[in-house]
Amino acid sequence: MSSTAPRNRSKAPAAFAHRNLPLLLLQARESVLARFRPILNANGVTEQQWRIVRALLESGPLEPRQIGALCGISSPSMAGILARMEGLGLVTRQRLDHDQRRLRVSLTAESHALAARLAPDIEATYRQIEERMGTEFIAACYTMLDELIERLGPGQAPADEA
Repeated sequence: MSSTAPRNRSKAPAAFAHRNLPLLLLQARESVLARFRPILNANGVTEQQWRIVRALLESGPLEPRQIGALCGISSPSMAGILARMEGLGLVTRQRLDHDQRRLRVSLTAESHALAARLAPDIEATYRQIEERMGTEFIAACYTMLDELIERLGPGQAPADEA
């Protein structure tokens, strides 16, 4: 059976020769995220806020549109999320000197403290996943996901992401 064929052909509609890759990726995402969600919830941070903190930790200050593209968050949702994060003291938004219409978003000391507080639990969760799945499997997943993203190109931020 090919990897693109449905596992159980009798349940698949005749019109579809391939398994539902977007659904499988969402299910895989949920399986992984379910292990991190309790850590985020216990620390009062949403999944979207944590994605933004991680992105800014890794890349440094960015414009909202860059954050949205990197984190898969739509522009309308991004505005609200950043406003809430600013209210919580997690980010600052500053106008760019050369173009007052544009903003640069930076992490605050509070965000760095949050990341330092979460790091041990987040890293322990990664170790648990690696212990369960194997380091070679996880490395292969990273490689395949990186290649999938590279070959298909960047996606658009979802319109309904909240």
